[in-house]
Amino acid sequence: MGLFKENPFGHILFLKRWLIRIAGMITHQRYKGFNTLEIEGSQIIRDLPETNVLFVSNHQTYFADVVAMFHVFNASLKGRDDSIKNLGYLWNPKLNIYYVAAKETMKQSILAKILAYAGSISIERTWRADGKDVKRQVKFSDISNIALALEDGWVITFPQGTTTPWKPLRKGTAHIIKRYKPVVVPVVIDGFRRSFDKKGLRVKKKGILQSMHIKEPLEIDYENESIEAIMEKLEYAIEQHPSFLKVIPEEELAEYEADHKKRTYSYKGD
Repeated sequence: MGLFKENPFGHILFLKRWLIRIAGMITHQRYKGFNTLEIEGSQIIRDLPETNVLFVSNHQTYFADVVAMFHVFNASLKGRDDSIKNLGYLWNPKLNIYYVAAKETMKQSILAKILAYAGSISIERTWRADGKDVKRQVKFSDISNIALALEDGWVITFPQGTTTPWKPLRKGTAHIIKRYKPVVVPVVIDGFRRSFDKKGLRVKKKGILQSMHIKEPLEIDYENESIEAIMEKLEYAIEQHPSFLKVIPEEELAEYEADHKKRTYSYKGD
């Protein structure tokens, strides 16, 4: 019975544990080998409750960001201080970590399906599908699945819904925060866009310093703060508010623009 125990989404925990172990061993060198991952905030992870925690983060690749978080969160819980050295932390990983991802992305390949089994909450994007702009209603089942994951453990979400920096946040995250009142932990990442291709599967460049800053949980008045106020608080917390453009070095901004030739940034130097 214990061998085939399932989580609320019907995933067998024994299988999920081994998928995380294997994926962790395969990807470890990407963050502590080919490149270096600088971590800040391990103690914050250890102080969090077991359930109803929502991590909000900026987004740079489809998969490398969230895989790095699985490494960092598990290493932190096993007593590593801002480090992912010694892979022993993967032997008994936290199995109730989930992440929100676009359903179409998680169906693109066998590897994506494996990563989905490891913890994806696949949702249908309301604004984008198959590379085209769309407008459709939020599916109640998607919201219910996020709520179910919060009830069971921790959820990672990328509220911009895109890997393009400084894009506006989607209101759905703020609605979830007001409705389910999770502990909201901001995470700011950098260097992943320079290290990996857009999907985060192929190492694009070696010797890159990646960083992950886990911040203190946000203070939120769930009852009285408006959706707009929560969204602005999130923008500042994950350093994606337009005001941050003024402090980005011009050479770094040029690198972003080179990676997103079809995008337009409204940057103006002082």
